[in-house]
Amino acid sequence: MRKMARHKDVSPEHLPYRRCVGVVLLNAENLVFVGSRTEGPEHTDSARPWQMPQGGIDDGEEPYPAALRELYEETNVRSVELLAEARDWFTYDLPPELVGHAWKGKYRGQTQKWFALRFTGTDSEIDIHHPAGGAHPPEFKAWRWERLERLPELIVPFKRAVYHRVVQEFAHLVG
Repeated sequence: MRKMARHKDVSPEHLPYRRCVGVVLLNAENLVFVGSRTEGPEHTDSARPWQMPQGGIDDGEEPYPAALRELYEETNVRSVELLAEARDWFTYDLPPELVGHAWKGKYRGQTQKWFALRFTGTDSEIDIHHPAGGAHPPEFKAWRWERLERLPELIVPFKRAVYHRVVQEFAHLVG
């Protein structure tokens, strides 16, 4: 992992969590969309670059519309149906070396509301290279369909506990 300079001396316990959403996008075979991250401050483990679509909630935005927006901005996907919403918010802390660097040093980690969505389109709708019709820069360099239970082993270690909770929360949808 490369060394990163902090924007400022930041004590994590004095920073808030960034409010975010995450999407478990299930296809007709109950496999989950995962994307391989492009570079960024959270990309700390080249052996585990895979994650589900997720991102910040804008000011004044509700979680479910934010999840739909983030999914579109990262994958170009709009053909979905809501299956379930996680009962709780799931939280993770950034590793110490990322605090003060990731997200302009404003947050200690994320608190996320997760949604499970059924993908009702075809794979040709997925466009990670020109997401949102090209209006957003790509966040993924590759994608694939994966089994839900495998997701925690594919994610960077500091997000793994959240992915275990996501798997537990939505396991009934793929059983």
